[in-house]
Amino acid sequence: MTELRRSRRIRVPRPALTVGLLLLLGLVLAGCSGSKSSFQFQWKLFFDSIFGPDNQIKAGLVLTVVISIAAQLIGVVLGIFAALGKMSKVLPIRWLANVYVWIFRGTPLIVQLVFFYFGLGVARIYGWPDITIGPLTIEGAVQAGIFALGLNEGAYMAEIVRAGILAIDPGQMEAARALGMTPGKAMRRIVLPQAARVIIPPLGNEFNNMLKTTSLLFVIGVIELYSVFNIKQGQSFRPFELFLACAVWFLLLTTIWGFIQSWIERRLAKGTPGAAPDGPGLRARMMGFRSPTASGH
Repeated sequence: MTELRRSRRIRVPRPALTVGLLLLLGLVLAGCSGSKSSFQFQWKLFFDSIFGPDNQIKAGLVLTVVISIAAQLIGVVLGIFAALGKMSKVLPIRWLANVYVWIFRGTPLIVQLVFFYFGLGVARIYGWPDITIGPLTIEGAVQAGIFALGLNEGAYMAEIVRAGILAIDPGQMEAARALGMTPGKAMRRIVLPQAARVIIPPLGNEFNNMLKTTSLLFVIGVIELYSVFNIKQGQSFRPFELFLACAVWFLLLTTIWGFIQSWIERRLAKGTPGAAPDGPGLRARMMGFRSPTASGH
């Protein structure tokens, strides 16, 4: 039996994986530049876009991060209220929460983006005027993008938060009520803090996805990271180098967040019975690999 279990473990050595990826990239580039008439990869343009980014790339990078954080915060707040609404004993509130989740989980995000920005504007419902706060001006397209991304994220966070709450022993709520706490106070002080340990890992994955989803905002004219590179490749017609650099920037953002998420999970896991002391490693988080001891086989 032991030999059978060992045979099921698939181990991918880190050096072999790295060498394989580099070899694949080398073959692609060699095929692109094998003759005078073939495509010539411009290394300077590629490296300058990563190691010497201009102000446009820096501004797009900052805007991508800001939009991701703002939209995720909105999504978390809406998700908590929607989750509580889905668990409410009041029928209209439960119905409203279910309809909200149904609509935003069942329609494409890109449709939601163009509907809220172009649709509401044409229908004269809301025109998304620019907002000026001191020296800072928030464009209408950015507002619409954050709003739509936040609403969409809230529908997914609702199920994550609800699952986290249901994972807590109902006796915790009963004990809090026995101590004289109101249902709302017991939820805020007893249930939600414990549910956070269940909610944080999928929440981190949702933010990882949010960083990449901001690239869809190009359809409403937001000049985020992808839009910057799209404009640059239109001016120079070097899509291979520029979009590859764009991919590297997004990969860097998600990798940095992977480190932060791992640290947060390790902090929350302290004192939890049966929790791994180090949590999932970066390799496991980024590529889906699991060590045999972590898998329990």
